[in-house]
Amino acid sequence: MDSNHGFLMNKSRILAAAFMLCLAVGVAGSQNRSRSFEFGVEYPEAEFQIARIKYRTFGGAGSRGYRQPWWAIDYPMAEEHFLPALRRLTNLSVADDSIHIELMDDRIFEYPFLFLQQPGQGNWRPTPEEAARLREHLLRGGFMLIDDLHGEYDWAVLQMALRRVFPDRPIVEIPQGDNVMNVFFDLDQKVQIPGARHVRRTYGGDTVTYMEGPPHWRGIYDDRGRLMIAINFNMDMGDAWEHADDPYYPVPMTAQAYKLGVNYVIYALTH
Repeated sequence: MDSNHGFLMNKSRILAAAFMLCLAVGVAGSQNRSRSFEFGVEYPEAEFQIARIKYRTFGGAGSRGYRQPWWAIDYPMAEEHFLPALRRLTNLSVADDSIHIELMDDRIFEYPFLFLQQPGQGNWRPTPEEAARLREHLLRGGFMLIDDLHGEYDWAVLQMALRRVFPDRPIVEIPQGDNVMNVFFDLDQKVQIPGARHVRRTYGGDTVTYMEGPPHWRGIYDDRGRLMIAINFNMDMGDAWEHADDPYYPVPMTAQAYKLGVNYVIYALTH
């Protein structure tokens, strides 16, 4: 892949009003995905497609009748809810589903947006070869979003893994003024997105959340100041997508998760 072209795409014109974020999103269509092939090479289904990173893990969890390995937490309902919302809010051609792919798969360079879930509980430990492949992907213009990470144990696991990928680049706090926080929606970093397991209702009917610490938006930048890795720490954006149709889950938190997801996508495709 030519580094001058890499994953760069033309900016997509946004067409929808922000109030749509507060509407419940219907479940997307069939999980049966069609593929595009040319000269024996498989390409993404559409202009934008999430690539969930598969990694070696033991155990897993889930809800609403689904039990998944840690890398597939919140699947399939997170994608079934968020992707139709992304399609409605932008003029992007959006695939109906994510693709699940390992770092050593050569097709990874066809997907600019990588999604890594639960690296702490899943004990994500990339091999030297996997770390080198991910480093190449990101330095050539790719973007990786890390979500559903809670507490000091999870953070220690992720730190160790990312040192293998970028031993010479620090993980830093993403400032409020960074373009990723304002590329489409202006996001308030004081708003913490909880997982469904962190939400409680009081006897008075109020909603309260019990998290393992304050929210942090962290990341790793390249030499030009482009965010290559974005990390939602002490937050669970994927859960908010998954539970978008759950009356128990707070609608404002799903709206915030949609805003955050849209910003990440637009940033990844325009930087």
